[in-house]
Amino acid sequence: MIDILGAVALLLWGLRLVRTGVFRCGGGTLRRWVGLGTRNRVVAVLAGTGATLALQSSTATALMTAAMAGQGFITTSMALAVMLGADVGTSLVARVLAVDLHWLSPSLLVLGGALHALGEGHRTRRALARVLVGAGLMLLALRLLGAATEPVRESALVQAMLVALGGEPLFALIVAAVLTAAVHSSLAVVLLIASLAGARVIGPDLALALMLGANLGGAVPALLATMRDGAAARRVPVGNLIVRALAVAVALPLIPVVVPMLAGMAPFTAVVTAHVGFNVALALAFLPLVGPLARLAERLVPDAPTAEDAAQPRHLDESALEAPSVAIAGALRETLRLGDLVEDMLCRSLEALRHDDERPIAEISRTDDQVDRLHTAIKLYLAKLGRGHLDEAESRRVNDMMAFAINLEHVGDIIDKSLMDLATKRVRHRLHFAPEDFREVEELHRRTVENLRTALGTFIAEDRRLARQLIAGKDAVRALERDATARHLDRVRRGDAESIETSALVLDILRDLKRISAHVAAVAHPILDEVGELSESRLKVVGLPRLERRDV
Repeated sequence: MIDILGAVALLLWGLRLVRTGVFRCGGGTLRRWVGLGTRNRVVAVLAGTGATLALQSSTATALMTAAMAGQGFITTSMALAVMLGADVGTSLVARVLAVDLHWLSPSLLVLGGALHALGEGHRTRRALARVLVGAGLMLLALRLLGAATEPVRESALVQAMLVALGGEPLFALIVAAVLTAAVHSSLAVVLLIASLAGARVIGPDLALALMLGANLGGAVPALLATMRDGAAARRVPVGNLIVRALAVAVALPLIPVVVPMLAGMAPFTAVVTAHVGFNVALALAFLPLVGPLARLAERLVPDAPTAEDAAQPRHLDESALEAPSVAIAGALRETLRLGDLVEDMLCRSLEALRHDDERPIAEISRTDDQVDRLHTAIKLYLAKLGRGHLDEAESRRVNDMMAFAINLEHVGDIIDKSLMDLATKRVRHRLHFAPEDFREVEELHRRTVENLRTALGTFIAEDRRLARQLIAGKDAVRALERDATARHLDRVRRGDAESIETSALVLDILRDLKRISAHVAAVAHPILDEVGELSESRLKVVGLPRLERRDV
């Protein structure tokens, strides 16, 4: 049993290597290919078959298809057609592996290992090496599996258990379904069943019942993996499970009819051939019914009533694009909403840095996702608006709005990708800031929040006085950051244990807050530049009398 489990584990590991190698080598191309193939249900089946042949996992295809359905790229009916093809694809992989190719295993392992060693710095070459090594391990695992199942025939206990199981095909089906759901691979379980049949450990009736159970259980991992996704994504594995359950319910009573048809084949080949035939028949039977199945899945998994999504634009009216002044006013209101979301992230970031709790960090990360989606909507809307007939003032306002939205999105990224990463590191490593260090951080954070609020006011009013105040605030933050860094390094030199322990975190936080102030202060630049109150460079002119600085 240990030998069998080891061989199955090696087979699963080989499958994983092939899958990740294919994703790294051409995952984006594969997704686009599947997306293009969903314009027609027959082509969608072929696309699902091809994707599963490449990934060697119907679960991977299911998760990819569910994600595309959840994002609105494909409809539920076309996603179910892709899954019918995925079921055929995974059975074809089993049929290919049923051919005795174990002699290829050493060659694939050597070639893959050499390619991996020579592929340092080459992502595609290393991904291809993973595919070759994974294929070699799968062939080796099948050879080990065949050898490991031979001694099982001699076990009286195993024989008694299998005889009892053979008398209860429904229970055998459930056992195989549970096993498949546990190992997350119907391919591995089908090959195990075929190996047991090939070693004459189980009879053809029991082998076919177990094969049907493996097909049913193969739909469960994708269902569990999408439990927290949106309704559109969850409908795909739900529909696929319904299809497999109906097909298994029809096929189970037909096992006595099918067994004589496979009598002339070797037991291993017979199981794999039945697996292919079952999935091809399933695809042919249910392909015309993907529309009703999609409606059934939509009824079983309705869109949940949710609170208003902050990432959804509220003021970007497409019909207003013909009236630039109205469209600009709507885009202005939406950009202010973007600013409010970023301000909320910045205010909450201090608490995330202070407390030993990762929940605020996760909440800020979700808000950043909303910021990204709203920023994209604003950017696309302003791009459409910019294609219209705008006068000089309107064109300038659109460009300034675009620049401010981009800067706000950058601020959100700094908070999420940098500040929250630092907060996570502090929590997980159980680090504690020195009180003096955190007071410096609090003061710089307070001034940064003030600058962001001033920037929002400047953006609304295009006020020259506020713009000058914002630039002065940026200079003040820069000076605070410089002084805080110097005081922190002085504490480090004096040997303050807490300052030494968190030095990298403190310096990175101070730097990030300074970067945020620089991004939000950029809104003042076009306002001051228009009235000639902005210097082009802060560099001094060497060799000339010192010029008096403008009072900005």
